[in-house]
Amino acid sequence: MNGLKIMAIVLIAVGIGVLMYGKFSYTKETHDIKLGPLEVSVAEKQTVNVPVWAGVAAIVCGGGLLLYASKKN
Repeated sequence: MNGLKIMAIVLIAVGIGVLMYGKFSYTKETHDIKLGPLEVSVAEKQTVNVPVWAGVAAIVCGGGLLLYASKKN
């Protein structure tokens, strides 16, 4: 299996994942106050929404790459 087919399969998998979940969140820690041995840290939860069109575009591009790779051989 060549690199082009692997890239196409990864794009299709990422596109399906985007359509299934649509968003992901992560925790960002910031250190606000440092006073001698005392340290106060704040954890903020950030959420990133991924648009549906990005998932569809990834699936379409992956499918096109897969077709191109199969016709090339």
